[in-house]
Amino acid sequence: MPIDVTERGSVERARDTILRSHPSLDTVVTMSGVMIPEDLRDPADFSAAKETIDTNLLGTIRVIDAFIPHLVGRGAGTIITVSSGIGFLPFPVMPTYAASKAGVHAYSEALRAQLDGTGVEVAELVPPAVATTPEHAQRNPRALGLSEFATEVMDLLQADPTPHEILVKGVLMHRWAERDGSYDELVAQRSLALAMLPSRQQHDKKGLT
Repeated sequence: MPIDVTERGSVERARDTILRSHPSLDTVVTMSGVMIPEDLRDPADFSAAKETIDTNLLGTIRVIDAFIPHLVGRGAGTIITVSSGIGFLPFPVMPTYAASKAGVHAYSEALRAQLDGTGVEVAELVPPAVATTPEHAQRNPRALGLSEFATEVMDLLQADPTPHEILVKGVLMHRWAERDGSYDELVAQRSLALAMLPSRQQHDKKGLT
């Protein structure tokens, strides 16, 4: 059923409806997210930052808060949060998205510690760029195909049903960039995409006239 993760009432109504028909629910996946480009050199469009945090981070927390009593009450279950490789290796075109996903990672770590001993496991899915639609594939030819991503995730879960982090091969360079000493170089490479922001293109055109 549809849920608006930015509204607590919507989340709680959905929870109540779902648990009436599925009282043995044992897994919750928090996957809602928005990606909005921002140019921080221009006057900030705070609404974009607010929508991103409200959906990606607070939306995750609202859903988890709603279902924790049920999962803890049954003494077993799994919460799967969805962060992003961008949470570990920022894509400068989407600064608030990166911050929101870094927040999901930190929240997942703390949640796992707090739920220790309850029987409820916490796993964090860390996707790279995934082509969830044909349009996404056209915009980013390097994005991992959705079926390929899903297959790799399921293979990883079959090998280890309750990992702390679910890391497909395509996200390893993001996840371990700081450890491997490639962080600064990769962020600089990804910063080249800032030239594609509409406000930067307009500025360049004015400079050429």
